[in-house]
Amino acid sequence: MNATQTGLLAGLILGAAGAIGGFTAFLIALVVGLIGLVVGRVLDGELDISTMLGRGRDR
Repeated sequence: MNATQTGLLAGLILGAAGAIGGFTAFLIALVVGLIGLVVGRVLDGELDISTMLGRGRDR
């Protein structure tokens, strides 16, 4: 299991544990899962967020 899968799994578990029940819980789990996915992809090196953070620009 790579960091992307681990991040997604951790985000989904934390989201489900933090808010159980109903449509709101589904949305919270979805958002937290997406955050976990992004963090995992950054750790795997598959996503470069340096341009979004303002780093990596030529000045």
